[in-house]
Formats: sequence, C-alpha cells, structure tokens
Amino acid sequence: MYKVLLVDDEPFITEGLSDAVDWSAFGLEVVGSAEDGEEALERLRELPVDLLITDISMPIMTGLELIRKARELQPRLKVIILSGFNEFNYLKEGMRLGIENYLLKPINFGELEATLTDTVRKLEVDKPEKPLAEDEIGILRDNVMTRWVNGRIALPELAERTALLGIDLSKPYAALAIIRFRSEQGVAGYGPNDCIADLLAQESDGLSFVPFLNDEGELVVACCINEGMRNKAKVTEALERAADKWENRRLGPQIALGGIVATADAAASYAEARKAQQFFLVRHDRHLLDYADISAETASLPSGLFEWEAYAKPILAKDKAELEEVIARDFATIRMAESLHPVRARGAAIELMILMKLEVDKLGRADAAEVFQGALDQAVTAATLEGVENAVRTAAFFVADSFSGEDMSPVIKQALRYIHEHYAEPLTLKSLGLQFHIHPNYLGQLFNKQTGDTFTDYLNKFRIEKAKELLADSRLKVNEIARQVGYWETGYFYKQFKKHVGMVPGDFKELL
Repeated sequence: MYKVLLVDDEPFITEGLSDAVDWSAFGLEVVGSAEDGEEALERLRELPVDLLITDISMPIMTGLELIRKARELQPRLKVIILSGFNEFNYLKEGMRLGIENYLLKPINFGELEATLTDTVRKLEVDKPEKPLAEDEIGILRDNVMTRWVNGRIALPELAERTALLGIDLSKPYAALAIIRFRSEQGVAGYGPNDCIADLLAQESDGLSFVPFLNDEGELVVACCINEGMRNKAKVTEALERAADKWENRRLGPQIALGGIVATADAAASYAEARKAQQFFLVRHDRHLLDYADISAETASLPSGLFEWEAYAKPILAKDKAELEEVIARDFATIRMAESLHPVRARGAAIELMILMKLEVDKLGRADAAEVFQGALDQAVTAATLEGVENAVRTAAFFVADSFSGEDMSPVIKQALRYIHEHYAEPLTLKSLGLQFHIHPNYLGQLFNKQTGDTFTDYLNKFRIEKAKELLADSRLKVNEIARQVGYWETGYFYKQFKKHVGMVPGDFKELL
C-alpha cells in the first residue's frame, strides 16, 4: 500500500476525501491528515509518505511552500493540488514543482480517481523491484497449497501460482500426509525447520516432498511420486525414516497418510489423511497411520452396517429415539452374524465415532476432544460388545446434543443469536452483559468455555466471514464492506482480515 497524507485547513474536506474514495482499490492508504503546512511537515518528518494531496491557500504556510519543503524531506514524493482558486500563477508554479494535477474545488471525483490511477502507475514505475519477503512467500505458499488440498483452486490458477512460487507439483501422483508432534519440548534448539529438513533429506528418485502449513497451523506434506501405487512403499518408508529421527529427538511424531491419487485429485487424499489422523486417539503406540490400512480392516463388514448416512439423519434431526434404534439395529446385526469377528466390529464402531468427531469439530466445541477421547477409550478397552455399544451411544448422543445446542447455556445461545443479527454494530462484552443482565467477566468466561473462542475472536471471525461473502458477491468498495461488517477503522479491518485469511482483502478478491 502506498501512503497518502491529506492537507487542508477545512477538516470536513480531509474527512470527506478519506471517506468518499475507496483508497484501497488504488493500492493507497490514508495515513494521516493536517490542517496547515507546518503541521503537515511535522507529519512528513515522522512517517514516510508516497503521495501528498494538499490545498494551496492555508494559514501559517501555503501549499506551494509546503511542497517545496516536503520535497527536501522526501524527494520522490508525488503531489496533487486541490484549490478553490482558478489562478494561472498558482497552476504555473505547481507545474514547475512537478505536481501530478491541479484540481479545482468542488472536486470532480472522476478526475481525482483518474489522477490517482496515473499517480499509482508512476509510483510503480519508480519503485525499485522488491522481492517478496520470506514470510510473505510462506503465507502465499501455505494459502495456495491449502486451497489445493481442499479442492478450492482451479487447475489453471494452481499451475500459475505454483510456477510463480517455485512449487513443483509436476509429478503425476501424490499422497497427502498430516504431521503432528505430541511433544513441543524435544531436543533444545531443534525446531520446525529442522523437522522439514529431516523430511526433505528422505527424498529420492521419483519421490519429492512439498511441505506447508494448513489453516490450523499443522504441518502437511504433499508426497509427490511418479508411478502411483508401485511407489507407495517409497512414501511410507521415507516417512518412517523421518519419524524415527523425530522419535529419537523426543518429539512424538504422529503422521496420518492418505491414499495415492492423481495430483489433480489431492483433495481426496487429504480427506483420508484427516480421517486417519483421528485414529491416533485410539492408537497411541503408532507414529504413522495409513488410511488404506485402516479402511481395509472394515472392508468386509455386512452392507448397511455402521453407515454414516444412517446416523447423520437422526443426529441432524435431533431425534434421539431414532438414533437409539439405529444403534440397536447395528449391534443386533453384529450379534447375529456368527462369522463377523468382534474385533473387526469394534474397529468399524471406532471408525464411525471418528466420523462423528469430525462433524462436531466443525462446530468448534471446546469439550469435544475430552468427550470423544473418553468414549473411544471405552470402546477400545471394552471387554464385551455391550461396552462398545455404550461407547457409540455416548458419542452419538453427544453429537446430537451438539447440533441441537441442548447443552449450551441459554444466555450464550441468546448472545450468539444477538451477535449474528447485530455484528455490524459496536459490540463489547460490557454491552452484551447489559443486554442480558450478566456480569461481563462471567459472560466472557462462559462464552470461551462453551464456544472455544474468546468473545473478540468469535466476533472477528464472524465478521471476516461476512466480509468474504461480500467480497465474493458484490461490487462494494473495501472500506464500504469494512463498515457493513462492523469495522469503522479500515486499518484494523485489514489487520483482522490478514490474520484470519492470510492475505489482504484485495488479494483475496483476486483469487475468487
């Protein structure tokens, strides 16, 4: 963003300009204003500015004097003059000083915007080539790869972005792996970059790795190979060798591996890795879980047993009676099938519970991990089929309650409903406390406990999601969108948007 300083002795002029122009659309940001030339010079000594927009007739120091002295401080400064005087001498002197344009008041905004476009073009030409900073490249890389594995990027755009960022996805096949570390202690001085270096050291002919961070900050690796299933062993062996190194450094690696797919279909492998990742809840002794091995254990189950669709319907309908019937039916089938090994049935039940957990995770329930860990432990250690059935029932009823909100405090349900309806208004814990007659501190603690987010984080996430919808579906200016979702300070909106999305609004809109 290029920086703009507005100078006019009439505050309503600078305020009006700041609000009336979508500066971000031009790649500009208003960083301040001043009411006379002397104040403007003080601002210019404190901060770098690319464009000065100033009146001519002002007290203490005229606009022309300001331009001369400002150029001594910042020689590359571009200038646009605003004036209520159609005086040839003023225009002549302004041209001699090298201004971009001399605009008469009242301002013709079409002419102003055309001048801004030309000025930004000149700033771009004058700007020395500046390579992207390493952290900026990292953010872009993570964003592109995350969109790829979630199926949210078209192949032509993917090819363009990967070429720009130097990402090699040229091999025809890939398997996605999600890597977590149970311990954050490990060997002193050994960090994430060292782990990635260990992994890249396992590359071989026909096998390469592309590491990145997903939206949750987890390490994800695209294992790219040449010959599909023939090279699957290469992938698992390389990951096992890296895991052994991490185990020796007391990092406690957990690697969840999806299946081999065509590179264009990476989302399918990533979804499998996501499912495999959940099985570490019950397989604590393993450091690599391959989804292909997990799914093979339940492949021979009778048709219709433990099918997610049969459970999803009563869960989403909050119908516990029907849910109880589905559970009872499945376990009755297991008891009647003499050829069905109980261990295999237990594995299928655990896989169903894992699917349930993945659905609850989408709701952001803070206590979901603890509840499911208990239910899964019960299923794993159960000495009878009844114990496994009770564990499934516990998990299923918890999911149904989560979707119905039956276990959520009434005041939090009211607060969430109020936020969803009034998110564009100024909202604070204090104002909500007054609204619902509850102390703000207690409301904040209760909100965090039942939603998993602080009030501020939840509000910002909700507002940014609404902003993303507006950016995708409207032609509103960025500053107008910011206000529509509750941000009256555009700079703060940019900061929150980049924090939650990984890029500024303009870049996000370009990706749509």
